[in-house]
Amino acid sequence: MTKIESGKTVTVHYTGKFDNGEVFDSSLKEGREPLHTVLGNGSLIPGFEKGLLGMTAGEKRTLDIDPVEAYGEYLDGLVTVVDKKNVPAGVSVGDVLQSQGPRGTMNVTVKNINEEGVKLDANHPLAGKKLIFEVEVLEVS
Repeated sequence: MTKIESGKTVTVHYTGKFDNGEVFDSSLKEGREPLHTVLGNGSLIPGFEKGLLGMTAGEKRTLDIDPVEAYGEYLDGLVTVVDKKNVPAGVSVGDVLQSQGPRGTMNVTVKNINEEGVKLDANHPLAGKKLIFEVEVLEVS
Protein backbone atom coordinates (compact mmCIF):
# COMPACT_ATOMS: atom_id res chain seq x y z
CA MET A 1 0.00 0.00 0.00
CA THR A 2 1.13 3.51 -0.78
CA LYS A 3 1.97 5.56 2.30
CA ILE A 4 1.24 9.27 2.47
CA GLU A 5 4.31 11.42 2.01
CA SER A 6 5.02 14.92 0.74
CA GLY A 7 4.07 15.27 -2.93
CA LYS A 8 1.40 12.55 -2.82
CA THR A 9 -2.21 13.35 -3.71
CA VAL A 10 -4.52 12.40 -0.86
CA THR A 11 -8.27 12.19 -0.41
CA VAL A 12 -9.55 12.16 3.17
CA HIS A 13 -12.76 12.54 5.12
CA TYR A 14 -12.37 14.58 8.29
CA THR A 15 -14.32 15.93 11.23
CA GLY A 16 -12.78 18.80 13.19
CA LYS A 17 -13.70 19.29 16.85
CA PHE A 18 -12.72 21.44 19.80
CA ASP A 19 -11.65 20.00 23.18
CA ASN A 20 -15.26 20.13 24.37
CA GLY A 21 -16.42 17.88 21.49
CA GLU A 22 -18.12 20.68 19.51
CA VAL A 23 -17.76 20.04 15.77
CA PHE A 24 -16.53 23.10 13.82
CA ASP A 25 -16.14 21.51 10.37
CA SER A 26 -16.65 18.18 8.64
CA SER A 27 -16.39 16.78 5.13
CA LEU A 28 -19.11 14.30 6.14
CA LYS A 29 -21.86 16.96 6.18
CA GLU A 30 -24.49 16.57 3.49
CA GLY A 31 -23.41 18.16 0.23
CA ARG A 32 -19.70 18.18 1.15
CA GLU A 33 -16.92 16.35 -0.63
CA PRO A 34 -13.86 14.71 0.93
CA LEU A 35 -10.71 16.83 1.15
CA HIS A 36 -8.53 16.30 -1.94
CA THR A 37 -5.06 17.87 -1.92
CA VAL A 38 -1.36 17.40 -2.63
CA LEU A 39 0.60 17.06 0.60
CA GLY A 40 3.33 19.65 0.95
CA ASN A 41 1.74 22.35 -1.20
CA GLY A 42 0.93 24.52 1.85
CA SER A 43 -2.86 24.20 1.66
CA LEU A 44 -3.20 22.38 5.01
CA ILE A 45 -2.33 23.48 8.53
CA PRO A 46 1.04 21.96 9.54
CA GLY A 47 -0.33 19.66 12.26
CA PHE A 48 -2.96 18.16 9.93
CA GLU A 49 -0.35 17.50 7.25
CA LYS A 50 2.13 15.97 9.72
CA GLY A 51 -0.64 13.79 11.16
CA LEU A 52 -1.40 12.30 7.73
CA LEU A 53 2.22 11.33 6.98
CA GLY A 54 2.71 7.57 6.83
CA MET A 55 -1.01 6.75 6.68
CA THR A 56 -2.43 4.47 3.96
CA ALA A 57 -5.82 4.19 2.23
CA GLY A 58 -8.48 2.85 4.61
CA GLU A 59 -6.63 3.95 7.73
CA LYS A 60 -8.33 6.09 10.41
CA ARG A 61 -6.59 8.27 12.97
CA THR A 62 -7.28 11.00 15.53
CA LEU A 63 -5.05 14.06 15.21
CA ASP A 64 -4.60 16.28 18.30
CA ILE A 65 -3.21 19.58 17.02
CA ASP A 66 -1.90 22.32 19.30
CA PRO A 67 -2.48 25.96 18.26
CA VAL A 68 1.12 26.47 17.12
CA GLU A 69 0.64 23.64 14.56
CA ALA A 70 -2.81 24.92 13.55
CA TYR A 71 -3.74 28.62 13.23
CA GLY A 72 -1.23 29.96 15.74
CA GLU A 73 -1.57 31.41 19.20
CA TYR A 74 -4.14 34.13 19.81
CA LEU A 75 -2.30 37.47 19.63
CA ASP A 76 -3.73 40.46 21.53
CA GLY A 77 -1.68 42.71 19.22
CA LEU A 78 -4.00 41.78 16.33
CA VAL A 79 -6.97 43.39 18.10
CA THR A 80 -7.53 47.11 17.57
CA VAL A 81 -10.21 49.72 18.11
CA VAL A 82 -11.03 52.05 15.22
CA ASP A 83 -13.33 55.05 14.94
CA LYS A 84 -16.86 54.16 13.84
CA LYS A 85 -16.48 56.41 10.79
CA ASN A 86 -13.77 54.01 9.50
CA VAL A 87 -16.15 51.04 9.14
CA PRO A 88 -19.17 50.65 6.87
CA ALA A 89 -22.52 51.80 8.25
CA GLY A 90 -24.69 49.02 9.64
CA VAL A 91 -21.93 46.62 10.72
CA SER A 92 -22.78 44.25 13.55
CA VAL A 93 -20.80 42.22 16.06
CA GLY A 94 -19.63 39.03 14.33
CA ASP A 95 -19.43 40.59 10.85
CA VAL A 96 -16.23 39.89 8.91
CA LEU A 97 -14.74 42.87 7.10
CA GLN A 98 -11.71 43.26 4.87
CA SER A 99 -9.00 45.64 5.98
CA GLN A 100 -5.82 46.89 4.33
CA GLY A 101 -2.76 46.26 6.45
CA PRO A 102 1.01 46.36 5.94
CA ARG A 103 0.87 42.80 4.52
CA GLY A 104 -2.06 43.47 2.20
CA THR A 105 -5.75 42.64 2.55
CA MET A 106 -6.83 40.71 5.64
CA ASN A 107 -10.10 39.65 7.20
CA VAL A 108 -11.06 41.19 10.54
CA THR A 109 -13.99 40.23 12.77
CA VAL A 110 -16.10 42.88 14.50
CA LYS A 111 -15.89 41.97 18.22
CA ASN A 112 -17.55 44.95 19.88
CA ILE A 113 -19.18 48.27 19.01
CA ASN A 114 -19.46 51.02 21.63
CA GLU A 115 -18.94 54.76 22.18
CA GLU A 116 -15.14 54.46 21.89
CA GLY A 117 -15.33 52.81 18.49
CA VAL A 118 -15.35 49.41 16.84
CA LYS A 119 -13.11 46.60 18.14
CA LEU A 120 -11.67 44.57 15.23
CA ASP A 121 -9.85 41.25 15.59
CA ALA A 122 -7.45 40.12 12.85
CA ASN A 123 -6.71 36.74 14.50
CA HIS A 124 -7.93 33.69 12.60
CA PRO A 125 -11.21 32.52 14.23
CA LEU A 126 -9.47 29.27 15.26
CA ALA A 127 -6.28 30.94 16.60
CA GLY A 128 -5.33 29.81 20.09
CA LYS A 129 -7.48 26.71 19.95
CA LYS A 130 -6.44 23.07 20.19
CA LEU A 131 -8.06 21.19 17.31
CA ILE A 132 -8.94 17.51 17.15
CA PHE A 133 -9.50 15.88 13.77
CA GLU A 134 -10.95 12.43 13.13
CA VAL A 135 -9.55 11.49 9.70
CA GLU A 136 -10.07 8.59 7.32
CA VAL A 137 -7.80 8.21 4.29
CA LEU A 138 -9.82 7.29 1.22
CA GLU A 139 -7.09 7.39 -1.43
CA VAL A 140 -3.36 8.00 -1.86
CA SER A 141 -1.79 8.45 -5.30
